[in-house]
Amino acid sequence: MDADPLAAVAADLYALPPDEFVAARDEAAKRARRAGDRRLAAEIGKLRRPTVGGWAVNLLVRERPDLVEELLELGEALRAAQRELRGDDLRELSVQRRAVLAGLTREVIKLARRDHRRDNLPAAEIEATFGAALADPAVADLVRAGRLTRTVTYAGFGETPRPRLRLVQGGGAAGEGEPDEAGVANAVESRAEGAAVAERRAERKAAERRAEEAAERRAEEAAAARRRAEEAAAQRRAEQAAAAERRRARVAANRELLAARTELAEAEAARVLAERSVTAARRRVEKARATVDRLEAEEPQA
Repeated sequence: MDADPLAAVAADLYALPPDEFVAARDEAAKRARRAGDRRLAAEIGKLRRPTVGGWAVNLLVRERPDLVEELLELGEALRAAQRELRGDDLRELSVQRRAVLAGLTREVIKLARRDHRRDNLPAAEIEATFGAALADPAVADLVRAGRLTRTVTYAGFGETPRPRLRLVQGGGAAGEGEPDEAGVANAVESRAEGAAVAERRAERKAAERRAEEAAERRAEEAAAARRRAEEAAAQRRAEQAAAAERRRARVAANRELLAARTELAEAEAARVLAERSVTAARRRVEKARATVDRLEAEEPQA
């Protein structure tokens, strides 16, 4: 039997899409009660259904843990550069950060569409959660566990209070050194205002970059649509010109056919007339020959 049955059940449940979670959780609790483990059944019943955003982050952790580890390693490098005030490294890592966050979000969307036929994911919330994992090691531990119940934001001081975090722990309690809800919330709240400003600036630049890219895509799509429309119009004009030329050729051919038929009819009429003339001439020749023969026969013999 698994040494940590709650963690095993939670791992299975949080691998499911949110709309399948509640039914599967209730069934797992029933199985635990039938097995006589009422305490485990109660703990399973307390597991919260993840939001779509939380589920999507967990999906990436489960399907592409290598990408998540790269993200968390980048977070450690960023925090070290901030602590040591290494400006050049920080600028380079910030550029890498934007690319990594956008890439991870795209990968999550691709996995959700491919394996679960799910669209309309909260991409901004998902990217914000990865950004929080970069900024805060406690959030990084939550993300790495792969059992978030909702997305996380990191903003530092002066922001609207964030949603409370929840990580499902094994054995019914958090072990020593493991992140818990209150500890993570306090850790997030305790970040310096300078880091919050940098985070907001980075998020704003990322949003501006996404807006610029979207505008460029729309402009490219509009230009492509115009080109397609122009090509279609040119093709229609060519087809219309070809059709007009075919009509002109058909009219000319019909005229030539009519003239030929008229000429043939006239020739036929002339042939008939000529044949009649030949017949009449032959008859006259025969008649004249007969007359000559008769007259010669009537002449007296010398």
